[in-house]
Amino acid sequence: MHLHIEPSVLYFGTPVALITTLDDDGGTNITPISSAWALGRTYVLGIGDDSHGLANLRRDPGIVINLPEASLAHRVEAIAATTGAAALSPHKAGAYRTEKDKWGLGGFTPSPAELVGPMRIVECPVQIEARVERIVPCDDDASAVHARVLRIHAREDVVVPGTHHVDLRAWRPLLYTFRHYFAQGEEVAQSFRAEY
Repeated sequence: MHLHIEPSVLYFGTPVALITTLDDDGGTNITPISSAWALGRTYVLGIGDDSHGLANLRRDPGIVINLPEASLAHRVEAIAATTGAAALSPHKAGAYRTEKDKWGLGGFTPSPAELVGPMRIVECPVQIEARVERIVPCDDDASAVHARVLRIHAREDVVVPGTHHVDLRAWRPLLYTFRHYFAQGEEVAQSFRAEY
């Protein structure tokens, strides 16, 4: 038997991403997001319309999609209630605070990207440099950002030696489900399209 439910959010489970974007002063802002997925070589990112990161992307299309591992959950949460914006939107007032140094607050280390302006986050085992091609408004104060992947960096220990494959036994992405953080569980099956 199935019940009719109305959960407050529809986060059935997606990877956490820390997107880095360029501030108007040339610094790099970090924005944690919980809606990110790939369609071919395009990453689709769900970002709130009052996000400082989205404002940055409207001005400069360069972005790095940093994918943290599960061990970084507390660092992600340390910056979750912060914004790089000087003034809080009405939606964020009372729940968020302005923080210019999210790098220090989260204990993150910047590293230059190769093809876009924002910095990469060293602690994230996967960093995806991309360029925003389209921003599509959604009906609930959010936008779907379509970013074309330009270059992918993966920490050596999460790559199968001699290949371009992520080692699924070493890769432990941080997942977000109904506002809780999880690590990837055990493999239960393989798709017919699996490459190794």
